[in-house]
Amino acid sequence: MVACSNAPFTRASLPRCPLITDELAKKHNVHFEIDTRFRKAARLLQALWLQDHNIETGIHVRGEGDTAVVMPLHSNLSRDAARAGKNFLSPDIHAFVRHELLMREEGAAIDEERLFGNALSSMPLCFNLFGPMALDLKLASDVFRGLLPDFVEQVEGFIFEHSPGRREERFLHDGTAFDLAMRVITPDGEPGTVFIEVKYSEDMTGPAARLRDRYDEVSRKSGLFVDPDSPVLRSLGLEQLWREHMLAQLTVEQEIVQRAMFIAVGPRLNRRVMAAFKVYENQLIDDDDRDTNRVAFQALTLESIIEAMQAAGANDLARDLWRRYADFERIYHLSLHEFVDCSSDNTAASTLAPLARPSAVTRSAGRNRQAGPPQKIAAQSRMNPKEVK
Repeated sequence: MVACSNAPFTRASLPRCPLITDELAKKHNVHFEIDTRFRKAARLLQALWLQDHNIETGIHVRGEGDTAVVMPLHSNLSRDAARAGKNFLSPDIHAFVRHELLMREEGAAIDEERLFGNALSSMPLCFNLFGPMALDLKLASDVFRGLLPDFVEQVEGFIFEHSPGRREERFLHDGTAFDLAMRVITPDGEPGTVFIEVKYSEDMTGPAARLRDRYDEVSRKSGLFVDPDSPVLRSLGLEQLWREHMLAQLTVEQEIVQRAMFIAVGPRLNRRVMAAFKVYENQLIDDDDRDTNRVAFQALTLESIIEAMQAAGANDLARDLWRRYADFERIYHLSLHEFVDCSSDNTAASTLAPLARPSAVTRSAGRNRQAGPPQKIAAQSRMNPKEVK
């Protein structure tokens, strides 16, 4: 195993996610045939993080009854580790999660097994990323004042797994909800809400909500879309964004909130997520042509939020989030080391060695790790569907 760096960050320089071989995945007990390229690398990164912190891992059960297949899966936590809250970055976050579960909204769809026991899930990521800001509103304000300067002056609070009205006819008459809602004061001094959807390893292929006539009705009236009847909006990769954006717009029209934004967050290297965000953005009416009370959409990378935390002075938190969720350079070096080690041809290994040498940027980052402050992560600011029962 390649040990993690002592530096809080390495520069986000990889152009794409490293390709993980089945052999390497099997060696680390994270092999799933249906994993996408990004999910395979992310699953391995989670397994390494659990190993780094001496967290006991668990199993995966496929099938039922006598034909069930039980396999070790090192991106899952053991039952005891899950119960102890080891899927969260700190005891404070774990305590906050327990509070949120006890006080969750009626009908809130929180899968506790995934939340506590699945390190790869975007659900614990949501709490690890936003929980510390919910506990420190000054940090939240500093972070989002930098990320959304035209909309956020001060953060007032967070609501996790939020819907303004599940099953209500005046909304979407279904169970659509946001991962969280952030209550803010805008630079104009008005109250506002930022509705947030978080992705991590999703491949944007569903499951999807059953299409309803109400969706078509709201889509046409919303004033958000170039073509409100477009099949693209109803596709597996986009329909959740479409539903949530419409729900955000309805909260303004129903005067639940005065002003609102809808943002989506995902890792820079998860190309399926980033592509879905971009395609969705292309379905929207241009800002200049949109009515002033329409809810704007913006996509943010996970890395840009971590960088904003570092800029706000939360260096330890930013380092921990980076190492757990974004350090794919570690996966690259592990994979390269494995490839060279498996070669029985010393000449071939010698020939490959220069490929492992760091670039000038990485060498500079290495020097900084030894003698100076961490390199700043390159921001990529612009760029899971939940089943609706």
